[in-house]
Amino acid sequence: MAEETASAALTLKDIAREAGVSLATVDRVLHNRPGVRPDTVRRVQEIIARNAFQPHVAAAELARGRARRFAFVMPVGANPFMLQIKAYLGEMSAWLSARRLAVEMVITDVFDPSVLAASLEELAGSEYDGVAVVALDHPSVRAAINDLVDGGIKVVTLVSDVPSSRRHHYVGIDNIAAGRTAGALIGRLVGQRSGKIAIIAGSQGLRDHAERIFGFNQVMASEFSHLDILPLLEGRDEDDRSQQLISRLLGRHPDIIGLYNVGAGTQGVATALTEAGRDKQIVFIAHDLTAMTRRLLLQGTLDVAISQNPGHEARAAVRVLLSLARNEPILSEQEKIRIDILMRDNLP
Repeated sequence: MAEETASAALTLKDIAREAGVSLATVDRVLHNRPGVRPDTVRRVQEIIARNAFQPHVAAAELARGRARRFAFVMPVGANPFMLQIKAYLGEMSAWLSARRLAVEMVITDVFDPSVLAASLEELAGSEYDGVAVVALDHPSVRAAINDLVDGGIKVVTLVSDVPSSRRHHYVGIDNIAAGRTAGALIGRLVGQRSGKIAIIAGSQGLRDHAERIFGFNQVMASEFSHLDILPLLEGRDEDDRSQQLISRLLGRHPDIIGLYNVGAGTQGVATALTEAGRDKQIVFIAHDLTAMTRRLLLQGTLDVAISQNPGHEARAAVRVLLSLARNEPILSEQEKIRIDILMRDNLP
């Protein structure tokens, strides 16, 4: 018979019994609270280390005096993908309650660095344990993130990263790879035609948009240099603004054969294409699977949606914040967000 190498998990009662102290004393040592003699602290810590004791997470959460609070700083407006993330966070209420977690939304203008920085600054010195933010890469925003970190708040950037800040983790796709994917798809789908490619983003100040543009231009320059890339338009992820910009562009450039929408505002772009009678002539690539982009794919107006899973993104952001708050390791593979390429024929 093989020698038994493991015993039942050690409990707080076992530690107290072996150390000859009360449960309350063990709890004070575990949580670094005062009122315990140094030799007793040393004895309890030796028993904990010798047995590789890990306190039961659920019990530890119940022992906390209050629920953990996480703030999600999200963009104002009707961006369908962001609305999906908010909805999935709402659906997590039972899961959150079981872990004594509270998630609160802070809605702000993420395209305005001064407004976004002010929203983050208001969270400094609060009782929030963690903040997830859809962030603009700007000096004032970086400074606000660093102030939160200096104040002991765990910060996760969501969808759009600020790598030069001291944020603890980023949850989102590889946006350079997403942009390169868009470039490869447009270049191949336009075939042997020559012409112009239009590109519209929410804002280059959003790191995810800037990285997608960078990746897109890399591929277009190296593999499809015969295609003419038009100057970038910025629609602030707004349907009305995006529609107006694309309508004017189509009027000036009848030889546009491809269009890449880097962010939201996809409905506005599609409306402009349809009104110009160009929706079946121009290769149109956009991001994210929503009810609206699904409909556009089925209609044939949109050729490809480069998607990321909003439910996975919402869950990953909460799990990462919780791991950071508990000083536990982050399961990188579990929290990695994939890039999905969706067309009319492979819609889930």
